[in-house]
Amino acid sequence: MFNDWIFFIPALLIALTVHEFSHAYVADQLGDPNPRLNGRLSLNPLKHLDPMGTIMLLFFHFGWGKPVGIEYSNLRHPRRDAGLISLAGPAANLFLAVILALIIKLLPDFLFTAFLIPLILINLNLAIFNLLPIPPLDGSKILYSILPLDWADEYNDFMASYGTILLILLIVPIGGSSLASSLIMPLIRGITAILL
Repeated sequence: MFNDWIFFIPALLIALTVHEFSHAYVADQLGDPNPRLNGRLSLNPLKHLDPMGTIMLLFFHFGWGKPVGIEYSNLRHPRRDAGLISLAGPAANLFLAVILALIIKLLPDFLFTAFLIPLILINLNLAIFNLLPIPPLDGSKILYSILPLDWADEYNDFMASYGTILLILLIVPIGGSSLASSLIMPLIRGITAILL
């Protein structure tokens, strides 16, 4: 159990940092200076941790990083760019998982393999979970950015009314497992089987 925590905590810090940094970096590249001004273009985990979100992650395996403050009016194409910024976090986690899996395959006797496997799994979990299209998860902004505008507005109105309820239903364990876990674990297991 203790060994699990030794690997879990640093892996979690790395995955969260990569996720939030990627949001900040893409926002900066697309025209919003706020992430840079707020010190979020950093790979220092302390810049990206939300105290309550971190406690929740450690004890309940559900939590959040400190959201990157974005001023959408600074973006050149606000609706499209909001989707790209949101996609950047999960995409970076998936990319990191693939790179780490390649290291394990190419260097099977690599000293830190025991650490890389939990890091891969946490990155996959963070990426796939965040792609669910329910606010405040990244998937909601990605979906909004690609829907026709009238559908996007209806989606936003619906989520404004029911999004919190849906999120609670997703994450609260029922019969020992949450709906979110039931939805994403087959996909995570499939990707893990391919990578490892």
